[in-house]
Amino acid sequence: MAYKTLHSFPLPDEADPLAVFSALHDQPYSLFFDSADRDHKLARYSFITFQPIETIEAKNGKILVTNPEQRLSFYGNPFEVVRERLEGWGLNQQHQPDLPPFQGGAAGYFGYDLARSIEKLPTLAAENPDIPDMAIGIYDQVVAFDHEKQKTWLLVLANTEEQAQVKHAHFLRLTKDKNIPAHIVENPVIWDCNGTPSDYESKVGKVIDYIYTGDIFQANISQKFEATLPRTFDPFAHYCTLRDVNAAPFAAYMNFGSLKLSSASPERFLLLKDRQVETRPIKGTRPRLNSEQEDAAMQQELLDSEKDQAENTMIVDLLRNDLSKVCEDHSIQVPELCALESFASVHHLVSTVTGTLRADHTPLDLLHACFPGGSITGAPKIRAMEIIEELEPQRRGPYCGSMGYISFSGAMDTNIMIRTLAFENKTVSFQVGGGIVVDSDPDAEHQETLDKAEALFRSFAPAVEKKRQTV
Repeated sequence: MAYKTLHSFPLPDEADPLAVFSALHDQPYSLFFDSADRDHKLARYSFITFQPIETIEAKNGKILVTNPEQRLSFYGNPFEVVRERLEGWGLNQQHQPDLPPFQGGAAGYFGYDLARSIEKLPTLAAENPDIPDMAIGIYDQVVAFDHEKQKTWLLVLANTEEQAQVKHAHFLRLTKDKNIPAHIVENPVIWDCNGTPSDYESKVGKVIDYIYTGDIFQANISQKFEATLPRTFDPFAHYCTLRDVNAAPFAAYMNFGSLKLSSASPERFLLLKDRQVETRPIKGTRPRLNSEQEDAAMQQELLDSEKDQAENTMIVDLLRNDLSKVCEDHSIQVPELCALESFASVHHLVSTVTGTLRADHTPLDLLHACFPGGSITGAPKIRAMEIIEELEPQRRGPYCGSMGYISFSGAMDTNIMIRTLAFENKTVSFQVGGGIVVDSDPDAEHQETLDKAEALFRSFAPAVEKKRQTV
């Protein structure tokens, strides 16, 4: 049944997204899209959504659709299934331009291994059978924060004003008490890596060999870190620390029950608004340093690096090609190439590629055409993914996929799931990688992965207990 009307309920202008989500975070399929780095030019909106009317999960091509009336299990294309379910629940709902762009719809994550539903890839790496390739909810209520206007709304899709008022009252009851938990780590977390430094450097050498033989121009290779956590460890309390330690414009926390994901991603994958498309690939990294002079030197070193510029430009060309599959002819532009952006723990080179989505294509067509993001595969994409499967011992799972929303109105915003932690059964894991090109230095590439991981490691450091903050 498609909903007919969007109802908006203003909330206190000073509402704190973290405080609001603290009252909702323990509900399965509660999601928080968090513009934690408020100084970033793209960090305008944050969104919270919870209690989906339907969930869609995929694993190895098998789809499970669950809602109060039915539970369907079948095989299919995950992107097509999400599109069909959105249409069934009310895709093309009229957009209200005076409100933030996510006004109900699909939200969750599309894991890297959904690439297998798009391309035929070898089966070599071990997979985690318990983590879905995709976990999406269909939502009819969203808490939307416009940080620029300093305004907050509860947005509810309902057929009548009375139904909307019931949901509003329920939300107010759920969020009456808002306690932001303190993150407490009493002992150091012991991390295991799925390879030694020499193992990673050897893989870099193999990628360079593939480049010399003409297979590829670039491939992104990662390594994985994993740790066992104390029984009392609280992933959401940790996220409250992570967003302080490594604030990011495309951060998120997602509760899928036994699986919880927290992300400090700096990278936008695909933005779609009024059929205008934007993608912002990141390639090129230097660490932030303590003194202004040293930090400025790192920035200049990155800007002057021919290797990093080439790495970024290759991915821009790949994304231009991906967008051309679904965008209007001659609409694709590159308004920014290798621009410097500084984040909490690293400097990056970021490019911007834009286009106009053709009228006969949907947001899911756009996502399908560009998935997974070229910045975390390499070029050419398919051969790079084959090499990733050969060299990485474990499947990536959510890592290097994309999390975000697709509004009933057709608006979409998604990130690249880097700097992302997966919590499952009192273990935590994350991966860090980098793009390898012909003039990559294996030792420097390994160090770059550690630079990217540094803030994640630091977020688990033992800290003095703080009082719980009550809002």
